[in-house]
Order: sequence, then C-alpha cells, then structure tokens
Amino acid sequence: MTINKSFPSAQRVCAAVTIAAMIATPLYERSSDERVVLTHLVIGGMFALSVLVVRAAWGIGRAVFAAFAVVGFTWLLEVVGSKTGFPFGSYGYSSLLRPQLAGVPLVVPFAWLAMAVPAREVARVLGLRTVWQRVLVGSMALTAWDVFLDPQMVAEGYWRWAVDGWYRGIPLTNYVGWLIGGAVVMTILEFVLPHRDSPLNATPVVHYAVVGVMETVAFAIFFDDLVVAVAGAAAMLPISVVALSRLRRTMNV
Repeated sequence: MTINKSFPSAQRVCAAVTIAAMIATPLYERSSDERVVLTHLVIGGMFALSVLVVRAAWGIGRAVFAAFAVVGFTWLLEVVGSKTGFPFGSYGYSSLLRPQLAGVPLVVPFAWLAMAVPAREVARVLGLRTVWQRVLVGSMALTAWDVFLDPQMVAEGYWRWAVDGWYRGIPLTNYVGWLIGGAVVMTILEFVLPHRDSPLNATPVVHYAVVGVMETVAFAIFFDDLVVAVAGAAAMLPISVVALSRLRRTMNV
C-alpha cells in the first residue's frame, strides 16, 4: 500500500485553516462572536479535509454520497435526540450556532462527518479483518473525540443538558448515544467506501492524532481543565499512537 498523494495542496490548506482556528480559539472569550466563527472554521476545515481525502481515494461520486448520507443521518439523529432524549439523553441547543434546521445547528452533522472519516481510517489502519470489528473500533474512536468535544461545547453554551451528568455535567447516556450513532455512521462508510478499493492514506490518521494532541494541550493549558485533558488524552492518544505506529510499519514511511 502507498500513500495517496492526490490533492496534497488542498489538503494542506484545510489542515492549516483547522489548526490556525484551533490555536486562535482560546484568544477570545467564550460564547463570543469570534469563538462562534472559529468553531465554524475548525469544523469546516476538518470537514473539507475529510471530503478531500475521500475524493482522492474513492472518487467524487462516493465522496458526495458519503457526505450526504452521513450528514443527513446525523442531522436526523440530532433532531430526534434533542426532541426526545434518545439516544443521548435530554439536551437542547442554544441559538449561538447558526444556521439551524429543525432546531439543530447545521455545523453539528458536518462535525460528525469531519471526524468520522479519520476515526474510520484509524480502525482501517489497524488491520482489522471484519466489518463488525472496524465498525466497533471506528465508533469507539469517534466517541473518544467527544470526551473532548462535549465539555468544550457545553462550556461555550452551544448546548445544554437537562440534568447534570457525572462528567463535566454530561450524562453517561451521551456516550452510549455516540457509540450507537457512531456505529451507524461507520456502517454507512463501510458500505459507501469499500474497504478493499482504496490505498491506505496517512492524512486522516495523522488528522485524528493531531486533534487529540491539540485538544489535550488546549484543555491542560488554555482551558485550565486537567480533568478533561487527562480523560480526553486517555481516550484518543493510545489509539492514535498504535495507529501511527502501524501506519509507519505498513507504509514504510
């Protein structure tokens, strides 16, 4: 297997935008207009990078189909979740993130796809042989990101939980919901982006690892929250290290 080198310049631009926006975020007050814009830039950069990776490996048709399928499903999941409490628990979105459709900020389903592709590729690079193994590990890798994401977004005031949970006000049911939703998303990606048709790509695996490292640093130093820093690092970094090591051996990079 070889590194897919299609569209390297565009991928570098998306990565640069994402990293710059993440670095700039702590410079502004929480819930400020600047932080809202930076949130959109982070998610937008990650989303575009994931779509470019998929396009390079599977073609424009499958990239568009995957994006519509995942964004559509996760938007519906968030609509049902925010209105019924299933499967995440009872929560609601504030008006800070816009535009919204049926009460769900449109950036939210884009965020699912933005990190679902890196999580799926992390599972793929581990050499798991069966679909159910890749779906399980991919959904766990995606849920690990939410150990960072949910505390940050709640602190920003983007959404609120009806009842304070055990982890920074977030209930355990949220992570059960992420595992369920993530499993469906990984199944969609397995169907739309066949495992056997594409070469291994370093970009999404590095993407996953870099996000884990940057979130750890951000919470430990800039957000002054060692609990989330340690919990998120424990969730994301071990699988990142294993995936990067496996990638290096497999691709002889």
